[in-house]
Amino acid sequence: MDTITHTLFGMTIYGAVDKREDDKKTKIALFASSIIASQIPDSDVISQLWDTEGMYQMWHRGITHSLFMVPVWAILLFLLSIIILKKRDWRFLWVPLIAVFIHNTSDLFNAWGTGYLEPFSSMRITFGTISIVDFMIWFIIAVGFFARRLWKKERHLLYRVVWLLILFHVTIQTFQGYLLYKSYEDKYDQVALSASFIPWHYSVIGKIDNTVMIFDDSLFTKPTLQYSLESAEDADLEALFAEVPEAKTLYEWSPFVVIVDDDERLGIYDPRFYRDGQSFLFEFLEKE
Repeated sequence: MDTITHTLFGMTIYGAVDKREDDKKTKIALFASSIIASQIPDSDVISQLWDTEGMYQMWHRGITHSLFMVPVWAILLFLLSIIILKKRDWRFLWVPLIAVFIHNTSDLFNAWGTGYLEPFSSMRITFGTISIVDFMIWFIIAVGFFARRLWKKERHLLYRVVWLLILFHVTIQTFQGYLLYKSYEDKYDQVALSASFIPWHYSVIGKIDNTVMIFDDSLFTKPTLQYSLESAEDADLEALFAEVPEAKTLYEWSPFVVIVDDDERLGIYDPRFYRDGQSFLFEFLEKE
């Protein structure tokens, strides 16, 4: 998910905590803990500073987003809270635990994916059923925020309802994406999914032999072919990988790629991010 969504997650986690007996200092500390925990897996962006081998594509959303890092991040923030507050409040353990878990797990559902099982597996896990910016999640949180004055019960219970609605939305969206994926699975050698910004709509990318086809589809509409792409599967990529190490990383990172080999360029791109005639994940080598 994007930074704004993760921030909103942190705020909503904070809202769901019962703070009726807390003083102002504890409330501020809980809020900061929730926001920091909701963002801390993305601290891997600093790895760009020392990436000299084109590995950032794998490092980003890699080990920091692992399921096994969830308790590590939570314990670090818990210990920090003890140092700052001079007391042990177990909510400063389970709030970061929940926040980091939600961050790392929610990122599985968009096309970018994560190294959820690192360091035990380098496989990039992605479902592609939720857009990286999901406006329905924003809408649910916004409705909860503006409904505060109408809510007659304890405030934290309202935000727990918000979380149930988010979970319901993600479940419905993912189930529909799964059904679409299965409907294409027998027709293509490889299939990938990328959720649209429009709820219940998806880009379905299918590859068979050297042809990649991208459809706009949903369970309630007929599929529309958006692009048909030809991949130069016989191209020798050794020179590309030697000159542009980011290309080799992209090749390993993506479920499958489209290979470009023409008079001007040798390159590869991820078709899941193909829009308006190009993919923003495109690594290539200019030919002389």
